[in-house]
Amino acid sequence: MTPLVIGIGNPERGDDGVGPFVVACLEQEHLPGGGTLCLQGDPAELLPAWEGWQRVIVVDACASGTEPGTIHRFNAATTALPEVFGAVSTHGFGLGAAIELARAIDCLPLALTVYGVEAESFDAGAPLSHPVKAAAETLVQEIMHMIGEATCTKLG
Repeated sequence: MTPLVIGIGNPERGDDGVGPFVVACLEQEHLPGGGTLCLQGDPAELLPAWEGWQRVIVVDACASGTEPGTIHRFNAATTALPEVFGAVSTHGFGLGAAIELARAIDCLPLALTVYGVEAESFDAGAPLSHPVKAAAETLVQEIMHMIGEATCTKLG
């Protein structure tokens, strides 16, 4: 199952742009068989975006109170995201709420991994902070490794 990688966020609002940054890096790496998509608006747009995909990876900034650059990983196909992801976000409708809506109407992908990268700043016009950029680069390598393993398994 090759995945669709979705980056959520606004690159013009500091660390909120981590999702699109990860997607841009993955596109430069030429994903083997996967797809990529950036969503800047409402996470409710996820539902039509992942239609037809069995495996989806979502990357978004979060503000849970941990150290900036911390990478949180969740299996959202089987477990609800923590409350910090369920609240209304800078995107309007929170990521957790969008996933629970999809669960309620039975349109979740079979495999749904959510990465939340702990943000330092959401300031307008700011670049990614150093800890978030470093975490994003680590996350790109992790996702490439996951995709490579899935491709090898599929071929083997």
